[in-house]
Amino acid sequence: MLLVAVAVLTLTTTGIAWWHSRPPGEIGSSSVRALETASPRSRTSDAGPAVRAGELPKARHQVAPTRIDIGAIGVRARVVATGVDSHGDFSVPPSVDTVGWYRYGPDLTASTGSIVIGGHVDSATEGVGAFFHLTNLRPGNRIRLSTATTTRWFRVVARERIPKATIDLGRYFSPVGAPRLTLFTCGGSFDRAHRSYADNIVVTAVPAR
Repeated sequence: MLLVAVAVLTLTTTGIAWWHSRPPGEIGSSSVRALETASPRSRTSDAGPAVRAGELPKARHQVAPTRIDIGAIGVRARVVATGVDSHGDFSVPPSVDTVGWYRYGPDLTASTGSIVIGGHVDSATEGVGAFFHLTNLRPGNRIRLSTATTTRWFRVVARERIPKATIDLGRYFSPVGAPRLTLFTCGGSFDRAHRSYADNIVVTAVPAR
Protein backbone atom coordinates (compact mmCIF):
# COMPACT_ATOMS: atom_id res chain seq x y z
CA MET A 1 0.00 0.00 0.00
CA LEU A 2 1.04 3.56 -0.50
CA LEU A 3 2.13 5.45 2.56
CA VAL A 4 0.24 8.48 1.31
CA ALA A 5 -3.07 8.45 3.15
CA VAL A 6 -4.89 11.40 1.62
CA ALA A 7 -3.83 13.04 -1.61
CA VAL A 8 -3.20 16.77 -1.59
CA LEU A 9 -5.06 17.93 1.50
CA THR A 10 -4.97 21.64 0.65
CA LEU A 11 -6.28 23.73 3.55
CA THR A 12 -7.76 27.19 3.29
CA THR A 13 -9.83 29.46 5.48
CA THR A 14 -12.12 31.06 2.95
CA GLY A 15 -12.91 28.62 0.19
CA ILE A 16 -12.61 31.33 -2.42
CA ALA A 17 -12.54 28.77 -5.24
CA TRP A 18 -15.54 26.69 -4.20
CA TRP A 19 -17.63 27.54 -7.23
CA HIS A 20 -14.67 27.35 -9.57
CA SER A 21 -13.66 23.90 -8.37
CA ARG A 22 -16.77 22.19 -9.66
CA PRO A 23 -16.13 20.81 -13.18
CA PRO A 24 -19.11 20.22 -15.48
CA GLY A 25 -18.49 16.47 -15.27
CA GLU A 26 -15.82 13.84 -15.35
CA ILE A 27 -13.97 13.15 -18.57
CA GLY A 28 -11.96 10.06 -19.46
CA SER A 29 -12.15 7.99 -16.26
CA SER A 30 -11.96 4.79 -18.30
CA SER A 31 -8.68 6.01 -19.83
CA VAL A 32 -7.13 6.24 -16.36
CA ARG A 33 -8.03 2.63 -15.58
CA ALA A 34 -6.61 1.47 -18.91
CA LEU A 35 -3.31 3.29 -18.32
CA GLU A 36 -2.92 1.73 -14.87
CA THR A 37 -3.19 -1.81 -16.21
CA ALA A 38 -1.21 -1.31 -19.41
CA SER A 39 2.08 -3.20 -19.78
CA PRO A 40 4.49 -1.08 -21.84
CA ARG A 41 7.69 -2.65 -23.09
CA SER A 42 10.08 -1.12 -20.60
CA ARG A 43 12.03 -1.94 -17.46
CA THR A 44 9.74 -1.80 -14.44
CA SER A 45 12.67 -0.41 -12.46
CA ASP A 46 12.33 2.83 -14.42
CA ALA A 47 9.34 3.70 -12.29
CA GLY A 48 11.19 3.39 -9.01
CA PRO A 49 10.25 1.52 -5.85
CA ALA A 50 6.74 1.43 -4.46
CA VAL A 51 6.11 3.12 -1.12
CA ARG A 52 4.87 0.81 1.62
CA ALA A 53 3.18 1.66 4.88
CA GLY A 54 5.62 2.89 7.50
CA GLU A 55 8.64 3.32 5.27
CA LEU A 56 10.11 5.41 2.48
CA PRO A 57 12.48 4.13 -0.21
CA LYS A 58 16.08 5.23 -0.26
CA ALA A 59 16.95 8.11 -2.54
CA ARG A 60 18.14 7.20 -6.02
CA HIS A 61 19.33 9.09 -9.06
CA GLN A 62 16.37 10.85 -10.61
CA VAL A 63 15.59 13.54 -13.13
CA ALA A 64 13.47 15.82 -11.00
CA PRO A 65 11.14 18.20 -12.87
CA THR A 66 11.61 21.85 -11.96
CA ARG A 67 8.99 23.57 -14.10
CA ILE A 68 5.44 22.95 -15.31
CA ASP A 69 3.74 24.94 -18.06
CA ILE A 70 0.08 24.51 -19.05
CA GLY A 71 -0.77 27.03 -21.74
CA ALA A 72 -4.50 26.29 -21.81
CA ILE A 73 -4.97 27.58 -18.26
CA GLY A 74 -2.03 29.97 -17.99
CA VAL A 75 0.09 27.92 -15.58
CA ARG A 76 3.82 28.62 -15.33
CA ALA A 77 4.94 27.24 -12.00
CA ARG A 78 8.07 26.08 -10.24
CA VAL A 79 8.18 22.41 -9.26
CA VAL A 80 9.97 21.19 -6.14
CA ALA A 81 10.60 17.63 -4.97
CA THR A 82 8.46 16.55 -2.03
CA GLY A 83 7.31 13.45 -0.19
CA VAL A 84 4.89 12.97 2.69
CA ASP A 85 4.29 14.91 5.89
CA SER A 86 4.18 13.67 9.49
CA HIS A 87 0.60 12.48 8.99
CA GLY A 88 1.48 10.42 5.95
CA ASP A 89 -0.23 12.83 3.55
CA PHE A 90 1.20 14.15 0.30
CA SER A 91 3.32 17.16 1.26
CA VAL A 92 2.29 20.10 -0.89
CA PRO A 93 4.70 23.08 -0.93
CA PRO A 94 3.40 25.89 1.31
CA SER A 95 3.46 28.58 -1.40
CA VAL A 96 0.40 28.50 -3.65
CA ASP A 97 2.60 29.47 -6.62
CA THR A 98 4.79 26.36 -6.30
CA VAL A 99 3.76 22.76 -6.95
CA GLY A 100 5.26 19.52 -5.65
CA TRP A 101 6.56 16.48 -7.48
CA TYR A 102 6.23 13.19 -5.54
CA ARG A 103 9.90 12.19 -5.41
CA TYR A 104 9.28 8.59 -4.33
CA GLY A 105 7.48 7.79 -7.57
CA PRO A 106 8.46 7.98 -11.25
CA ASP A 107 10.63 10.89 -12.38
CA LEU A 108 10.55 13.08 -15.48
CA THR A 109 12.11 10.44 -17.76
CA ALA A 110 10.28 7.35 -16.43
CA SER A 111 8.88 4.99 -19.04
CA THR A 112 6.38 3.38 -16.66
CA GLY A 113 4.09 4.57 -13.92
CA SER A 114 2.50 7.80 -12.73
CA ILE A 115 4.51 11.01 -12.35
CA VAL A 116 2.59 12.84 -9.62
CA ILE A 117 2.42 16.64 -9.27
CA GLY A 118 0.29 18.26 -6.56
CA GLY A 119 -0.56 21.90 -5.98
CA HIS A 120 -2.87 24.23 -4.07
CA VAL A 121 -6.13 25.48 -5.48
CA ASP A 122 -6.13 28.56 -3.24
CA SER A 123 -5.15 30.02 0.12
CA ALA A 124 -6.84 32.41 2.52
CA THR A 125 -3.67 34.49 2.73
CA GLU A 126 -2.15 34.13 -0.77
CA GLY A 127 -5.23 33.93 -2.97
CA VAL A 128 -5.59 31.64 -5.98
CA GLY A 129 -3.07 28.83 -6.39
CA ALA A 130 -1.13 27.48 -9.36
CA PHE A 131 -3.78 24.80 -9.94
CA PHE A 132 -6.82 27.06 -9.46
CA HIS A 133 -7.93 26.51 -13.07
CA LEU A 134 -7.13 22.79 -13.23
CA THR A 135 -10.85 22.03 -13.60
CA ASN A 136 -10.86 23.84 -16.95
CA LEU A 137 -8.50 21.37 -18.63
CA ARG A 138 -9.94 19.27 -21.44
CA PRO A 139 -8.70 16.24 -23.41
CA GLY A 140 -6.06 17.31 -25.88
CA ASN A 141 -4.68 20.19 -23.79
CA ARG A 142 -0.89 20.03 -23.63
CA ILE A 143 1.36 20.15 -20.58
CA ARG A 144 5.11 20.74 -20.52
CA LEU A 145 7.16 19.31 -17.68
CA SER A 146 10.81 20.26 -17.73
CA THR A 147 14.21 20.90 -16.19
CA ALA A 148 16.84 23.36 -17.44
CA THR A 149 17.99 20.77 -19.97
CA THR A 150 15.14 18.27 -20.42
CA THR A 151 11.58 18.79 -21.63
CA ARG A 152 8.74 16.29 -21.84
CA TRP A 153 5.31 17.02 -23.28
CA PHE A 154 2.05 15.44 -22.16
CA ARG A 155 -1.51 15.46 -23.51
CA VAL A 156 -4.55 15.50 -21.22
CA VAL A 157 -6.79 12.44 -21.48
CA ALA A 158 -8.88 12.65 -18.29
CA ARG A 159 -10.18 14.98 -15.60
CA GLU A 160 -11.94 13.60 -12.53
CA ARG A 161 -13.46 14.90 -9.30
CA ILE A 162 -13.17 12.27 -6.57
CA PRO A 163 -14.18 12.43 -2.87
CA LYS A 164 -11.08 12.38 -0.69
CA ALA A 165 -12.77 9.82 1.54
CA THR A 166 -13.04 7.25 -1.26
CA ILE A 167 -10.18 7.98 -3.68
CA ASP A 168 -8.11 4.95 -4.72
CA LEU A 169 -4.61 6.37 -4.34
CA GLY A 170 -2.99 3.17 -5.55
CA ARG A 171 -4.25 3.96 -9.04
CA TYR A 172 -2.90 7.48 -9.13
CA PHE A 173 0.44 6.97 -7.37
CA SER A 174 1.18 3.66 -9.08
CA PRO A 175 4.79 3.06 -10.25
CA VAL A 176 3.58 0.57 -12.88
CA GLY A 177 1.45 0.67 -15.99
CA ALA A 178 1.75 3.04 -18.93
CA PRO A 179 3.76 6.26 -18.44
CA ARG A 180 1.53 9.15 -17.45
CA LEU A 181 1.40 12.46 -15.61
CA THR A 182 -1.07 12.90 -12.74
CA LEU A 183 -1.97 16.35 -11.43
CA PHE A 184 -3.76 16.83 -8.10
CA THR A 185 -5.52 19.71 -6.41
CA CYS A 186 -8.58 20.24 -4.20
CA GLY A 187 -12.15 20.92 -5.25
CA GLY A 188 -15.80 20.29 -4.59
CA SER A 189 -17.68 21.68 -1.61
CA PHE A 190 -15.78 23.58 1.08
CA ASP A 191 -16.04 22.59 4.75
CA ARG A 192 -15.53 25.83 6.69
CA ALA A 193 -15.33 24.03 10.04
CA HIS A 194 -12.37 21.92 8.92
CA ARG A 195 -11.04 24.46 6.39
CA SER A 196 -10.86 21.80 3.73
CA TYR A 197 -12.37 20.84 0.39
CA ALA A 198 -14.27 17.56 0.14
CA ASP A 199 -12.82 16.33 -3.14
CA ASN A 200 -9.67 16.02 -5.20
CA ILE A 201 -9.50 17.22 -8.80
CA VAL A 202 -7.29 14.79 -10.71
CA VAL A 203 -6.03 15.36 -14.24
CA THR A 204 -4.28 12.55 -16.13
CA ALA A 205 -2.08 13.12 -19.19
CA VAL A 206 -0.03 10.84 -21.43
CA PRO A 207 3.29 11.51 -23.18
CA ALA A 208 2.99 13.54 -26.38
CA ARG A 209 5.41 14.82 -28.99
